Formats: sequence, structure tokens, C-alpha cells
Amino acid sequence: MLKDFLKYQAKTTPHPLGLEIEYANGSYLYDVEGKSYLDFIAGVSALPLGHSHPKVVSALKSQIEKYMHVMVYGEFAQAPAVELCKTLVHLLPKNHEIVYLTNSGTEAIEGALKLAKRVTRRSGLIAANHSYHGSTHGALSLLGYEEQKKGYRPLLTGVSFINFNDEKDLNRIDKKTAAVLLETIQGGAGFILPRDNYLKKVKKRCEAVGALLLLDEIQPGFGRTGKMFGFENFDVVPDIIVMGKALGGGLPIGAFSASKKLMVKFEDEPKLGHITTFGGNPVVATSALTTINEIVSTKLIQQIANKEKIFKKNLNHPLIKKIQGKGLMLAPIFENPEIPNYLVSRCIEKGLLLFWLLWEKNAIRISPPLNITKEEIVMGCHIIKETLDEI
Repeated sequence: MLKDFLKYQAKTTPHPLGLEIEYANGSYLYDVEGKSYLDFIAGVSALPLGHSHPKVVSALKSQIEKYMHVMVYGEFAQAPAVELCKTLVHLLPKNHEIVYLTNSGTEAIEGALKLAKRVTRRSGLIAANHSYHGSTHGALSLLGYEEQKKGYRPLLTGVSFINFNDEKDLNRIDKKTAAVLLETIQGGAGFILPRDNYLKKVKKRCEAVGALLLLDEIQPGFGRTGKMFGFENFDVVPDIIVMGKALGGGLPIGAFSASKKLMVKFEDEPKLGHITTFGGNPVVATSALTTINEIVSTKLIQQIANKEKIFKKNLNHPLIKKIQGKGLMLAPIFENPEIPNYLVSRCIEKGLLLFWLLWEKNAIRISPPLNITKEEIVMGCHIIKETLDEI
């Protein structure tokens, strides 16, 4: 399988990890030789309930027996998608009355940017340096790392960048600005938290000039920070919320929400303002709905703060300078990139899956399933410290 993987399937780096996966269950993956790997990645925050959760699997089987794809998005009423949107609206702030379902987070970003332009009749867009919002052309245009996008220009015009947490840059948000797009917590930059009411100050500036605030909740959303949505930690309500990853419970999905006053703009002048064939797919929506209901009903979110404490208590090592992030979105920081590089590869040999961050090369990503046990956390942290001792 590995030989064919390397030969036939397009890759994103010259040297992929290349594990040959046979099956996965709970917090573990198993390769074709039967070796187990404790998963501290969770599909890059996409698996809040871990692998092959029995309630999700059962719900998927039931839906597949009824119907799968039947019509393009927005034309037929299909119970899984309708119930998913209704459930999301009840979890979202009161002014978020409607949800648009897409196939991925980056597609949701694209739709949110289009909606902001349509509503404001402006073209200026502002994002943050060291941001990541996806790899499609529009999302790439607002990616704040030039090295990643220089080979794909020309991109969108009218895009400018500010420094995250830098209040001095807020005067660059003006009456030409349609939207400011920010990650609630900067992911690729090292799980950077907003400080000193930064997001509230951005929202106030947007309101003053008539711009919209778009928050990218693709990584922190659905319980990872100890709140259903990351922005709830910072006392701010954006105009448009972008969701993805964990929402699907392991299947591909994205979504963005807004008030009815805003979202209705897609319906006319012109009609079909944003179109998707498979967005809201009933099988995917079933997975998402079951996942959300399980997160809420089992009170997983209330356990996240304690699990964060367990991680930090058990990751005390001289080579770890600090641990950034919140909840189960943690980034241990090291002196140089050689340490995380060694750590990722050596821990795989020992049966622990870690991963890198996009731009912060001195860090590793720790984003396990939300339902990981205390014993699994302690065991994984022991492997990390044991490996650091080798260095």
C-alpha cells in the first residue's frame, strides 16, 4: 500500500509520514502490522470524539440505508441538514439565525468573504499576518505567510494585513473595508491567544466604519477550548462565524453562519449567490449532528479545562520553554525546530502521534480527541518526556 501511495496519490510534502493505516478506534490508530498509535492529532482537530465512535457509525449506517446524495444544496428539505442547521443555530449567538453548509472549511471561508462583499458593497479585505484560512484562491489571498503563496499570484486584490494582537494596526480598518477575517486563536502561528480584549477592540472598530468581523472557528470550534466556540472565551460576537473540521466528526464539512438579514443576500440579485453540489450532504450532516449531540449530552466540554491541566502538569520538562494555546489546543514551544522534528519522528516509533504547526517551526501540535482519557494523556506525556530526555 505504501508503494502505491507514493506512486499514485498526490502528496503535499516530499516526505509524508507514510503510516499504513488498517483501522482506527477511540484514541488509537492501528497500522497494517497491528501496531497501535495513541493519537494526539485527531485528524488535525477534526475528530472530537476520536475514531469510529459507535453512535456516529450507527447513525451513518442508518442514513445510508435511507438515501445519500439526492439534490444540490438549498433545493430539497432533507432531515439531517435541516436538523443540523437548527441545532447549530440554537448553539450560536442570537443574531446568528441561519447556517450555510459547505464541503470544507476553506469553502466556508470563500462563502463568508463573498457574503461580506455582497452585504457591504465594498471590496477591501483585511487579515492577520501568520494567519491560515485554507488553500483555495480566496482563502490563500488572506493567508498571512508570503512564502506559502508567492508561487500562486495573482491572487485577490484589495487585501491587506495587520498584526494579530497589535492595536496600533486597527486604524487600517476603514470605510473601504468589507471585512476583517481573523482566526479566533491563531493556529499555524503557534496557537496564539488574543489578549487584552483584542477581538472586542477589532469588533468595535469594524462597527465604527461599517465593516464586518469574520471569525475563523475551524480549529477552536466545538469544544476544543472548553467552550462550544472559541470566541465565547473572549466576550465577542462576530458578524459571520466560519466552522469546519470537528463539526463533521470525521467526515468533510464546513459551514458559516450569520443573521438572516445578511444571509438572504445570497438568494437574489443575483440568485444562486453561492452554490455547492454536495454541501449539506445527508450522510455528512448525519455525522455532524450526531457528533454535536454527543458532545453536548456527555458534557465533554466541561471536562476540557481539567484535561488541559493534566497535560500541563505532565509536560514539565526543561526543553519545553512554554505551552501556548487553550484547552486541548496546545503547542509546546522549544528552542529550535530540530527538537520538534526529532520528537515527531521518534514518538511515532514509540506509538504516539504528534504533528507540526504550519508556521511556528519550534512547536509541536497537541490536539487529541476531546474524549481522550486521563490515563491516555499521562501515557502520551510520558512518551514525550522520555523522548526529550534522549535529546
